[in-house]
Amino acid sequence: MSYDAYLDIETTGLSWPSAEITVIGIYLVNGKDRRFVQLVGRDVTRRNLLDALAGGGRLITYNGSRFDLPFINQALGTDLVTMFGHRDLMYDCWRCRLYGGFKAVEQHLGVSRRSHGVDGWEAVRLWYRYRDSGDLEALDRLLLYNKEDVINLKHVRDRLDLRLQRQA
Repeated sequence: MSYDAYLDIETTGLSWPSAEITVIGIYLVNGKDRRFVQLVGRDVTRRNLLDALAGGGRLITYNGSRFDLPFINQALGTDLVTMFGHRDLMYDCWRCRLYGGFKAVEQHLGVSRRSHGVDGWEAVRLWYRYRDSGDLEALDRLLLYNKEDVINLKHVRDRLDLRLQRQA
C-alpha cells in the first residue's frame, strides 16, 4: 500500500550548514488511511525520517524542490527525490495563476488555519524560545504551525486538482 507523503520542514534559517532542521512534519495519506508524524529536534535524523516515510510512494511539498528537499539532502545526507516521486504544488499553483507564498495560496483557495500570525521567521523565534528557555507554549505553537502546513498541503492539492481538471 503506497501513501502520498505531504512534507514540510521548519529550520533555523535558509541555508545549511548555517541553519538546522528543527521540525519535519509528514502527513501520510492513502484514501481514508492517514497518519501524521513530526520529528522534532534531536529526533530529526536520517533513520527516523526514512522510517516515517516507509510505505510512502510520492512526496508532496510546496516549494520543496527549491527548499525542503535540498535542505534535507544537505543536512541529513538523504536525497528523497531519488527515493520517492515528488510533486511540488508551487508549480501547480503557478499553472493556475496563484502566486505568492503558501499562506497566500491557502487564503486564495479558502483553506483556513488556527496558527494565525506565525510565519517562517516566527517559527525560528518559537524554536529558540523553546530551545533556550524550555518554553513549551512556544514549542506547541511551532508544532501546530508545522502540522497545519503539512495537512493544508493536502487541502491545497485537492483544490488545485479540481482547477487543473477544469483547465484540461
